[in-house]
Amino acid sequence: MFSSAWKWAGKYRTTPKNIGWNAHLIAEGMKNLMEDFKVWVKLGTYPAHEAVVRLHHKMVVIHPWPNGNGRHSRLMADVCLEAYFKNSPPLTWGRGGNLMNTNSTRRQYIDAVRAADRNDFAPLLAFTES
Repeated sequence: MFSSAWKWAGKYRTTPKNIGWNAHLIAEGMKNLMEDFKVWVKLGTYPAHEAVVRLHHKMVVIHPWPNGNGRHSRLMADVCLEAYFKNSPPLTWGRGGNLMNTNSTRRQYIDAVRAADRNDFAPLLAFTES
């Protein structure tokens, strides 16, 4: 996805960031997250959109890459929605608003992610379906 843009594409970060887990915990955290996601699907723990939104959020929290974590985690949510919940409508992620530049759509997205940090997933779910 990012190989032509960054030489480190596909490699977990090894340096500290002001957000995200300690680098030495990333591989285990990502593996555990994917295992958790598979259990959520198998047991029907969450409705389809909530399951992939929680997956997205936890990836953002882990912050495995030096850059592109939001883009990667949104793509993973979309891919997992299609792979595991074939009949679910796609997520809209703020109707295609630019999440890279500072604007009202990005502000709404960041606020929703921060609400999810406090275990309030309603704003993030609403954003992904808006």
